[in-house]
Amino acid sequence: MKKALLAFAFLLFAFSSNAKPPKNQYVRIKTAYGSCIIRLYNETPKHRDNFIKLTKEGFYNGTLFHRVIQNFMIQGGDPDSKDTTKNKAGAELGNGDVKYTIPAEFRDSLFHKRGVLAAAREDNPAKASSGCQFYIVEGRRFTPGKLDTVENTRLKGRKIPPSQRLVYTTIGGAPHLDQNYTVYGEVVSGIDMVDLIAAVKKDAKDRPISNVAMTVELLSKKDCKNLDKLLFPKENK
Repeated sequence: MKKALLAFAFLLFAFSSNAKPPKNQYVRIKTAYGSCIIRLYNETPKHRDNFIKLTKEGFYNGTLFHRVIQNFMIQGGDPDSKDTTKNKAGAELGNGDVKYTIPAEFRDSLFHKRGVLAAAREDNPAKASSGCQFYIVEGRRFTPGKLDTVENTRLKGRKIPPSQRLVYTTIGGAPHLDQNYTVYGEVVSGIDMVDLIAAVKKDAKDRPISNVAMTVELLSKKDCKNLDKLLFPKENK
């Protein structure tokens, strides 16, 4: 019996090690400031699948980027921002949501580098994510000393891995958010759109003076395959 179980375990391991990784899914966000393409992470399947579901339903079409902070991030996805009585200049947005949250999916390898897509959330002990609101990090570059300060204050002593410190000092990001908000995708094309939106004129509540509406679409299988070939040539030989 033990030999049979060991043989089965070996076959299962061999099958799983040879299995191809799940295919990548991409979405395109279009605005008056251009568009960007985002790859959704397979490492965060709950967030990935929820974003795909809402995109297919057209949920995000017509919603606004209602909160923008230059050198930090742009936030959108509030369903209330579609309401013509609430999307007028000066009206407060950011409180709308769907009737569910998503469990946090923190991964050590996923961090708040420039260009990542992450889930907004209300304060809650489990750090569960909003079911619809998201942000894209514009970020800024940090000196090693500033990263030390972030570790000791905002991250409560958690050490940022050397490889991630290198990214934060050269490319930039928002390290103080790591392991507090779920990162579930990244911009692979069109980061200029994020920079332009982050720089628009805004009011005292960080809402753009002129509405920045979006449409979000899921890329076709053909488009996804072509992007995979471009981004991951070794895996597609």
